[in-house]
Amino acid sequence: MKKRIFLSAILLLTLAMGCSQSGNDEAPQTKVKTAFITIGTGGITGVYYPTGGAIAKIVNKKREQYGIRATVESTAGSVFNVNAIMAGDLEFGVVQSDRQYQALNGLKEWDKNPQKDLRAVFSIHPESVTLLAAVDANIKTISDLKGKHVNIGNPGSGQRGNAIDALEAAGINWESDINAESVKAAEAPGLLQDDRIDAFFYTVGHPSGAFKEATSGRRKTRFVSITETDALIKKFPYYAKSYIPAGLYPGAANEEDTPTFGVKATFCTSATVSDEVVYAITKEVFDNFEEFKKLHPAYQVLTKKSMLEGLSAPIHPGAMRYYKEAGLM
Repeated sequence: MKKRIFLSAILLLTLAMGCSQSGNDEAPQTKVKTAFITIGTGGITGVYYPTGGAIAKIVNKKREQYGIRATVESTAGSVFNVNAIMAGDLEFGVVQSDRQYQALNGLKEWDKNPQKDLRAVFSIHPESVTLLAAVDANIKTISDLKGKHVNIGNPGSGQRGNAIDALEAAGINWESDINAESVKAAEAPGLLQDDRIDAFFYTVGHPSGAFKEATSGRRKTRFVSITETDALIKKFPYYAKSYIPAGLYPGAANEEDTPTFGVKATFCTSATVSDEVVYAITKEVFDNFEEFKKLHPAYQVLTKKSMLEGLSAPIHPGAMRYYKEAGLM
């Protein structure tokens, strides 16, 4: 009898240990697996870099809930971001609306190679094609750029294409009529102040750190109007008229707003990125909309409706799911 009780006790102990071990084996399966995502932006003096940082900051607050860890990478800009997203090197990227359109439709750098897996998530701030010139270079209109040293932007940046479009609309051949430089936007203010260039283009949301730097130096500067845009806007629907408010840069010689044209910054991803990840990011940005608007002065003009405009690529299903739930679509 005692032997049976002893054997029964051993059996119960063994079963208890087995259950305990089984529970331990199952515990890791209930833990949310972390998804690491990288957001491609642009130069650190532009608006793309803090935009990526703002999105990452909001998403990382819910790291435990969603299992998403977002990081930000400074890149060469829109073209680089599209290519990196398509290659799987980036999960998300900030891309100009014109570059989004061109990539999807196989135009410009993607000639006859449409990026059909490119997906839109939302648009962000408007970006003005901005031309700043040194006062001593006597550049008062875009036509005055002929024969001057002008930075049009580095290859792989959205601003380069915008600058070329603006020049061609004004009847200027960028390869023969000007001395074109091809450096990154972050380097242009220093080159202008060092008398190494006469003017530079930069497509960016305002206010911009690059233009604050460029208008605060020894060499006096002015924003140059770009007004010959009607045919350009009719030809390319992703362009719209814009302006640079005079009061943003006290160091510039302008006393009135400067008319120009522009695009929108858009947040893009790939069709291969999971619906759950895209949904979580979209939800957190829109559910914390007022907080997001406060993270950069360029966002003050945003509305939830405007963040669904300027999207020429198909909206990712994860983002669409949120928009339908929120009654935005």
